[in-house]
Amino acid sequence: MSVEKNNPLEVVILAAGKGTRMRSSIPKVMHTVLGRPMLGYPVLLAKQLGASNIVVVTGHHAEQAEAYLADQGVKFARQAEQLGTGHAFLQAVPHLQGGDVF
Repeated sequence: MSVEKNNPLEVVILAAGKGTRMRSSIPKVMHTVLGRPMLGYPVLLAKQLGASNIVVVTGHHAEQAEAYLADQGVKFARQAEQLGTGHAFLQAVPHLQGGDVF
């Protein structure tokens, strides 16, 4: 896969899942690992890679994830009904700006 150097990097982070198998009242992406909610790690990496646009797809307990990232300069796309990974990605498409998406 080649990436055009002229195209900005855009990142979509899928964070809408219920985490049913975790058997916890805490949303899956908000579980703490090494002192930070798991959701913080892909956002940090996207910023370190120089992403010009970061879209986080939220769903189950979206308010908690969105509150955690409120000051991080990311955009949110809400997946109101969990209909799978492909559907989750499609919720981010209106927020994309034509760069290379990872």
